[in-house]
Amino acid sequence: MLAGLLIILAVLVAVFYFLSGSGGPLGDIGGGEIAYMIVAGALVALYIVSISGDYRGRAGKAVRHVATWLGLGLALVVGYSYRAELGQVVNRVAGEVLPPGQIMTVETGDVGERTVRLRRIPNGHFVAKGTVNGAAMGLLVDTGATTVVLRPADAERAGIDTSGLTFTVPVSTANGTTYAAPVRLKSVAIGPIELRDVEALVAKPGTLKESLLGMSFLRRLRSYEFSGEFLTLRG
Repeated sequence: MLAGLLIILAVLVAVFYFLSGSGGPLGDIGGGEIAYMIVAGALVALYIVSISGDYRGRAGKAVRHVATWLGLGLALVVGYSYRAELGQVVNRVAGEVLPPGQIMTVETGDVGERTVRLRRIPNGHFVAKGTVNGAAMGLLVDTGATTVVLRPADAERAGIDTSGLTFTVPVSTANGTTYAAPVRLKSVAIGPIELRDVEALVAKPGTLKESLLGMSFLRRLRSYEFSGEFLTLRG
């Protein structure tokens, strides 16, 4: 029994060294960490030997149990080493099942970069559920809009006094030219991406069905990318 356990431990150590060698998938694990793993494995082996009496006469069952635990330990180590790659896979799968219009935060390796992904809604557009001056609202992504454009109702929710606005900025729409009032927004946030002091317009009542997330927000991002069913914003 003891000989079998020592053989399994030796095989495990050899596998660790193989995986952590030049070009191996565990190559980023330092020698000290490998040493800790070997010591931990030795302690586990000693513990198994100490309880081997419980398996007296059942060597086959003991070996199966030992192999199972060692396999789980190896899987955890490999999974930790590939955590970045596995995170990307999880994000991709989550994106495929993401309800249209919902925001999913995407982890990136770049320090300070905040990334979110939006899924296209059934009518073919992208709608971001964000906040303007802290007030939650939906914003239709429109790269053809020069600025963020708010409906009067959404502007009021964002704390803007619409009664004192002056509608002097001409805006071209599908129904012709109309006028909007210029304002400055304290903040516009889509998920973890938040921009402050954003240029915007408030449309005249009845001219917009949805508020727009225009270029005064999008052009200040690091990038934005349309890819099939998804829009990725990087701030």
